[in-house]
Amino acid sequence: MNSAANAPVSPTAGTRVPIGLLVGIAALAGVLLLPMPADLPVAGHRVLAILAFAVVVWISEAVSYEASAIMITSLMAFLLGTAPTVADPSVIYGSSAAITLALTGFSNSALALVVGALFIAAAMTHTGLDRRIALVTLSSIGVSTRRILIGAVAVTVLLSLVVPSATARSACVVPIMMGVIAAFGVDKRSNIAAGIMIIVAQGTSIWNIGIQTAAAQNLLTVGFMDKMLGARVSWIDWLIAGAPWALIMSVVLIVLVLKMLPPESEAIPGGKAAVNKTLAELGPMTAAQKRLLGVSLLLLLAWATEGKLHHFDTTSTTYAGLVILLLPRLGVMTWKDVQARIPWGTVIVFGVGISLGTTLLTTQAGQWLGAQVVAHTGLDQLGTLGVFSILAAFLILIHLGFASATALTSALLPILIAVLQTLPGDFSRLGMTMALGFVVSYGFILPINAPQNMVCLGTETFTAKQFARVGILVTLIGYGLMLVFAATWWQWLGWM
Repeated sequence: MNSAANAPVSPTAGTRVPIGLLVGIAALAGVLLLPMPADLPVAGHRVLAILAFAVVVWISEAVSYEASAIMITSLMAFLLGTAPTVADPSVIYGSSAAITLALTGFSNSALALVVGALFIAAAMTHTGLDRRIALVTLSSIGVSTRRILIGAVAVTVLLSLVVPSATARSACVVPIMMGVIAAFGVDKRSNIAAGIMIIVAQGTSIWNIGIQTAAAQNLLTVGFMDKMLGARVSWIDWLIAGAPWALIMSVVLIVLVLKMLPPESEAIPGGKAAVNKTLAELGPMTAAQKRLLGVSLLLLLAWATEGKLHHFDTTSTTYAGLVILLLPRLGVMTWKDVQARIPWGTVIVFGVGISLGTTLLTTQAGQWLGAQVVAHTGLDQLGTLGVFSILAAFLILIHLGFASATALTSALLPILIAVLQTLPGDFSRLGMTMALGFVVSYGFILPINAPQNMVCLGTETFTAKQFARVGILVTLIGYGLMLVFAATWWQWLGWM
């Protein structure tokens, strides 16, 4: 008998407890063991410990985001359930009240909007309308290398308006652009191929900033606005504030890619024919695609005219559109058609993220932490532009450790809103929150900082080093441009 057969089996990576999880538990215990400040409620102290655990687990990706959401919910149920209430320290929350706090995010309208947005994205994929929009746009733009790069941005902009999921958009565009690259006959590692894919990834992040419904973190930001500030920025106001920045940065991105990854040739023969051939293979526009396009345009109109022509919020109008899309005969999909296409884990993480942020406020942990930040950083001595520049730079740096903008928003935005509420002076807390919400989408430097980056990296058309070289400049120029906007355009709009 082979002696190797009797050798003890060494533990595999799958059976070991992840280091990140152990560090997260240590962070939780460490905060719990710290002496409790007199002005911080016990419940708030425990929520800060849970936040420390969440941040470590999210940054290290020790477990999946869905698993971490369940862990956070359980910690809130037990740690808060045994803590005295803020209103009356002689009364314990109890596990029932604590689990209600832990699940409060699931009744938030922002979560409902995320679910609705995911359904629309699934309908786009189910009917193939997203693919058709992308191909028609590329066919219209042209096939020189410069025009293809412009076309990649144009596709991103159009899909950002009608496909409210960055991951879904990149998953649609990437196969099409890979087909274009193959049709051009260029090497997969060429500057042309690298430039196209980097533009798809970076352009998606840029337009996440320009359009409120383009990304889940924006909707989470709107949810925190509602909960903590009692107001929110409408879809059209977000567009007016963010789209000019995104438009300028789209031009900057194209120029940077052309300079840093100069294409091997200016014109690629056969490209337009390849795009048109793929488009012809789709056949004429189907009835389902026409109906979905009609509903999408109506939703855009409803979102853009909120508060101007009607007073129905974005969530309500989105669900009205979903009703039409799910109606027998008139609609374009059934529940079975889309249920497998919905990333339900995203919904869970989103709901728990809102719950954690809301609980930071409810237990006064957020207010206490905000007061500490202000007291120890001198932010209260700075003007509005100085405050924004420091908080924005902090978010950009901390994002390097996060693979999810949604997780980053859940962890830090409630604290930053509390900081803004603590600061003296007459400035728009709502507008500043929106501007910081823009910065949350700065996943430009590392491929791991955004899902769409990883989708594009998977094509093996560029290296992480190439991506970072372009991304560092996009980040620096984008940050500088935001400071200019904060001092001018956003100031004039009354958001600063």
